[in-house]
Amino acid sequence: MPYSALAQRFAAVGDFGYAGRPERDVANLINSWNPEFVITLGDNNYDLGDGKTIDANIGQYYQAYIGNYQGKYGPGASTNQFFPSLGNHDLYTGNGQPYFSYFTLPGNERYYDFVRGNVHFFVLNSDPLEPDGVLSTSVQAQWLQQRLAQSPEIWKIVYFHHAAYSSGPHGSTVALQWPFRAWGASAVINGHDHHYERIMTDGIPFFVNGLGGRSVYQTYTPVPNSQIRYSGDFGAMLVQASTDSLNFQFITRNNKLIDTYTLHRAPVTSSAPGQVLQLTVQPNPLTEVGRIEFTQPNYALTMVRVLDVHGREIIRLHEGWLAPGRQSVRWERGTLAAGVYQVQVVSGATTQTVRLLAL
Repeated sequence: MPYSALAQRFAAVGDFGYAGRPERDVANLINSWNPEFVITLGDNNYDLGDGKTIDANIGQYYQAYIGNYQGKYGPGASTNQFFPSLGNHDLYTGNGQPYFSYFTLPGNERYYDFVRGNVHFFVLNSDPLEPDGVLSTSVQAQWLQQRLAQSPEIWKIVYFHHAAYSSGPHGSTVALQWPFRAWGASAVINGHDHHYERIMTDGIPFFVNGLGGRSVYQTYTPVPNSQIRYSGDFGAMLVQASTDSLNFQFITRNNKLIDTYTLHRAPVTSSAPGQVLQLTVQPNPLTEVGRIEFTQPNYALTMVRVLDVHGREIIRLHEGWLAPGRQSVRWERGTLAAGVYQVQVVSGATTQTVRLLAL
């Protein structure tokens, strides 16, 4: 799966590593999205105890995303596009050695971070046997706090296995209720309980996403601030990022949309001389009809166009001279496919671009 530095369209799957039809169906769903990469929320491999099931439980369905792949199901990816987190089942055999041997990951491989486009990902090991601890004062937590503070990316997603908040049978893991928002996180995604849930806590969304293929759990009394709970079928999350929005969807293996939630970021403006100011696209994500608005600082030859994630022009919405002041261009999406795009305004010698999601 080739990676484009401009694309942030990825899948999140949890508690999936059990070969069979449910896992195959979810993997087929994910492949149909053509994501740039896949993140996992733990329990990648429900092992039989001998460490030999890992390729059948993971590579059989996801080898096309795995870098340095040594299994038997295909050639793997030229660069790694599969970023797992450790689950308790991954650690049951050989203290996780099959997992560490199978994947090639950054850092110490137990917890690590990576960047794709304008999204910074922070992967934690939530197991209580983690040598660097799982409390908010632990070495691992201090690493996260420091890395979040240093990150210049717009969106910062933290993910790990044991759910900080959950209405499922495992319930909330109090030890992992760290001050993620205060440290700079945009969202937290977990697994462990085999249902889907969105909880709004401390001003950011926490997701439980454990329906990747192993089994389905029912939920109990909702935890405070639980917005939606679902246990009807297996599925995964499709996440799409732009400069000013981050959209999360949970979709079942039968392609039924269960939940959608969008984080919005205030538009970044600039008062530097000669720049196109306050370029915005509304709505973003775009469904049918949008409006591109910007301030024209000078009388200039101006071009407004839409590009794909590789910078290729899809459509030119305007080309001609515009007077100074506020400008607005209406755009009917038409047959444009869902995905990540760029809206670009070229005014004289200056250019400004914002990222757009089409749903």
